[in-house]
Amino acid sequence: MSSSDDSHSVLSAAQPVSSGSRWLGRLLTLVLVLALAGAAWWLVQRSKTPQAAAQSGAARGPGGPGGPGGGAGSSLSATVGVATVSQGQLPIFINALGTVTPVAQVVVTPQVSGIMTEVLFTEGQTVRKGQLLARIDPAPFEQALAQAQGQRARDEAQLAAARVTLGRYQQLWEQDSVARQDLDTQAALVGQLEGTVQADRAAESSARINLDYTRITAPLGGLIGLRTVDPGNMVTAGAATGIATITQMAPIDARFAVPQDRVPDVLKAQRGGALPVQALDRARGEVLASGKFLTLNNVIDVATGTLLGKARFDNGAGQLFPNQFVNVRLQLGTTAGVLVPVTAVRTGPDGDYVYVIDADSVAHIRLVKRGLATDEQILIAQGLQAGEDIVSEGGDRVKDGAPVRRADAPAPAGGASGARRAASGASAARRSLDSLSPEVRAKLQGMSPDERRAYIEQLRQQHAARAASSTASAASR
Repeated sequence: MSSSDDSHSVLSAAQPVSSGSRWLGRLLTLVLVLALAGAAWWLVQRSKTPQAAAQSGAARGPGGPGGPGGGAGSSLSATVGVATVSQGQLPIFINALGTVTPVAQVVVTPQVSGIMTEVLFTEGQTVRKGQLLARIDPAPFEQALAQAQGQRARDEAQLAAARVTLGRYQQLWEQDSVARQDLDTQAALVGQLEGTVQADRAAESSARINLDYTRITAPLGGLIGLRTVDPGNMVTAGAATGIATITQMAPIDARFAVPQDRVPDVLKAQRGGALPVQALDRARGEVLASGKFLTLNNVIDVATGTLLGKARFDNGAGQLFPNQFVNVRLQLGTTAGVLVPVTAVRTGPDGDYVYVIDADSVAHIRLVKRGLATDEQILIAQGLQAGEDIVSEGGDRVKDGAPVRRADAPAPAGGASGARRAASGASAARRSLDSLSPEVRAKLQGMSPDERRAYIEQLRQQHAARAASSTASAASR
């Protein structure tokens, strides 16, 4: 259906039979045009700002602008979070990024070469010191031990014979029946055989040790890692990779950097006793382990201007692992003072300041001097007193001398009247739209805002042309 057909269907009236009926038709046409224009305008505005009516109505109170719960005073009041300044103890912390390091870590390395016949541990198992972990084929080492024992037995027999011969030479020498040279030669032979037997005993002990090395045991207790050699493979003595790594998990240490400017504070606090230390996760939201501070290194790193510190943790829950990055929090003590939330202190051209709320709920800027701080609180050295109310949240919406509204205060009772008026206006616009024919309504709702405006303008031009034509016809008659 064309636009002229639509407008003709919307604005159709009875054929003029008299001057009175013509003016009645024009009046009906004008009323319908105005209703159509109002409905189209309402649709355009609703598509642009669907919440404008509700927001404007909520901003006015029951008494209108300036009335209770609305008007200029209510629109300028910012809703803020309020905190009360308190007197308390602020802990003194040094926060640093640390690395977990084991107290002891050993690579289990074979001491002899051979074929590994058995692996007696499970990866990830907690082992105790001296526990049997693996076996190497002992047969070659058993033969070497037997050979050393046989060599020792042979040399011991030769030594015994040489000693008997030496005794006989000594008797003959006393009887002047043998030369002195023969006696000395026999004595030297006995000494030589004694040295040979001693060497044989050492070789036997070495063979026995090598045989014991075929039993690979844990040098310390701890958590054993992944094995690098499977049974049946040839292992070499002193291999760098070893067969596995054992790490002592409890207790465990953490190393962290202390700024050189804080070193005197740490030493002073350490003289008063053991300093508590906490290891936190990456987000600083969970305490993984608690321990105590051990010591500082003896050299400052010139590249970073920090001194390496070490803390020890029991790690009974096993939440710390070697080479893990943790946030270390070293507590040096506490200090007393006026405390406020971190979010309450803001920085301006004149320095740090807070918004103080008076008894009339008006916010005023007050300059403060901050001291030490934690992640949650700041110690105020000057400018505030305990018991005062300050803005802790929403300070970016507050101006000096402006009224504020507490976030925990009850909402005004008349805040919904504006929304009700906006809903009433929208209902009237919908009734005007419902008075149109179904074809026109469907066509308007399917148009974009620009198309609706163009369509309405076209209707106006057509109605103006018809009105001018009707006026000319009436004048000619």
